[in-house]
Amino acid sequence: MTISIDYFTDIMCIWAYSGQIRIDELQHKLGDDIHLHYHFVPLFAAARQRVDEQWCDKGGLEAFNRNLHSIASQWDHVSLHPDVWLKNTPASSSGAHLMLKAVQLLQDRGEIDASHEAELDGRTRFEEYMWQLRNAFFRNCENIGKRSVLEHIASEAELPVASIREVIDNGEACAALYLDDQDRQKYQVPGSPTLVLNDGRQLLYGNVGYRIIEANVRELMQNPLQGDASWC
Repeated sequence: MTISIDYFTDIMCIWAYSGQIRIDELQHKLGDDIHLHYHFVPLFAAARQRVDEQWCDKGGLEAFNRNLHSIASQWDHVSLHPDVWLKNTPASSSGAHLMLKAVQLLQDRGEIDASHEAELDGRTRFEEYMWQLRNAFFRNCENIGKRSVLEHIASEAELPVASIREVIDNGEACAALYLDDQDRQKYQVPGSPTLVLNDGRQLLYGNVGYRIIEANVRELMQNPLQGDASWC
């Protein structure tokens, strides 16, 4: 039985950026036994305002930047640009989420290959595009709030930019993003990143270790019936 996992994240969330290695490992180990449903939450829908509100009494963007680098200094699998959040700061993550929903819709329809490709470290093309957007923001300090930047990265990934524009222009991507927010409210998702399992009965939020994630998923694989008690 395939275990369904709902994954909620904001593209500009540093914990989701660092935690991608765990999602990759989960898919590498469990493969066809799990199915990830990606949802986007508006954590940084008003990015600058959010940081200003939370850091205005702590030193502002400069202090936030230093805090991110202090956190990232513990990791060796991702890197941060020295000027992340100080230069080319996106006004919102919503534009990137809209592009991602368009790519996701096209992949679900079969207009973009959905296979987990070896040259993309086992990711689908949608998952790889999401990863490239995170890298563009955190590692390269690019403004992923700009449609021109999002489309350039899509073009570099050989994604069908004209089809992506159509899915955005006709409102389908916006509707899909709205449904993500409805699911966020339904499951009472506290933030990014959050893994929702067992139809909302289990939520793994924040910087959760890989072994904890895998243990929860494997427990469901052993006891897939809804309502069964989990030891995790």
